[in-house]
Parts: sequence; structure tokens; C-alpha cells
Amino acid sequence: MRRPKYFTPTEVSLHNTLDDLWVSYLGKVYDLTPLVNEFKGDVLLKPIIECAGKDISHWFDPKKKDILTHIDPLTGCLKYYTPRGRFVHIPPPCPRTDWANDFGRPWWRGNRYEVGLLSAKTRWIRIINTLTSEEQKLEVCSEETLDEILQRYLRYNSHAASYTWKHNHVTLDMSKTLCENGIFDEDENFYQCRLDRDLFTESICLYFNDDLTEF
Repeated sequence: MRRPKYFTPTEVSLHNTLDDLWVSYLGKVYDLTPLVNEFKGDVLLKPIIECAGKDISHWFDPKKKDILTHIDPLTGCLKYYTPRGRFVHIPPPCPRTDWANDFGRPWWRGNRYEVGLLSAKTRWIRIINTLTSEEQKLEVCSEETLDEILQRYLRYNSHAASYTWKHNHVTLDMSKTLCENGIFDEDENFYQCRLDRDLFTESICLYFNDDLTEF
């Protein structure tokens, strides 16, 4: 099976317009642009639009994978808890004949809008091209393999696959993650020692193989 794509919170935050609206919740990333287009002009989109590009996990009960609920103090009934206001597919507080409930699954259930996973921890690495001496600093997902990091780097060098990737003169296994290759995330140690992690960013050196592979 094809591995799901991982996204950094920064990447999700870039999708924050009506024509390109993403959110993340409970560790997954969703493209809600089709939902926005379907309900264009509906006031019930407002809470979703306000959170475009953001993580909305706090809207959900992580165990039930559903919107948080509470007991309405006026009616004593169990209802969805929506402090930002009612949004698409949330029923009205009182029974109404003009509310259509034949939409099937609400948008937050299932994987209809899912585009990938949100990284639990991102990290920065430096990629140094030993042929040209050019250096790029990339924010990557800790869950990504070196092959997937290579895909991120292609925007800077379309021949990235024509290089041997090494760390401390050891050839890296491109099918494994940074940690699996012995490049550990030491952010916590830097924090405890009050060190600036930006001064100790791990580097990967690229050595040209002379085969001009291009994606």
C-alpha cells in the first residue's frame, strides 16, 4: 500500500483561503475546499473559514472521533459543543422543518476530504550539495523517509536522485527515516541545556554520481 503523505503545520497553514482551505484535526490533514464550494455563501461556513489552515483538534472528543458534546442547561439535552457557533452539518438547537438532514455522513467523519497525516514532530535539517557548495535548510517531518525528504528537496535540485546522501561520511538508507539512519532529534536536549537548536542543525551532504537522474 502507498504510504500516506505527511505535512508540517506550516504547510497546512498556507492553505487558508476560500479557494484553498485545509484544516487538520486528530493527526490528519483535510482539504475542505470542496465542502466550502458546496456551501458557498452559507453562514454556517463561518467557523470553518475562521480556522482555515489551522488545527481544530480541540473541537473533537479524541476517543469518539466526534465533535465535543455538552448538556444544554436550558433543555437538559445532549448537544454538540460549538463555542464558535454552529457550523455545517451541526443540527439546529431546536427541531426545525427547514433543516435537511439527508446529507449522509457529516464532513468530519470518514476520509472523504483526507489528504494526509499531520506530523507529530517536525525538525530542521541542512542539505549541502558538495558539488556546488549550495546549502538549503528544510523543515521536514520526523516520520518521513529520506526518499520523501528527497522529494521536498527536488524544488532546489531536480537531479537530487543523482547524488549519494551521506551523514558523517556514512551513506544513508533512503528507505529509512532520519532517526533510523542515526540522525537523532536532540531538540529536547538543546531545550534542557538552554542551547539554540538553530546553531546545531544536523547536515546531510550530497555527493554527485554523474548520472543526471531527473524526476
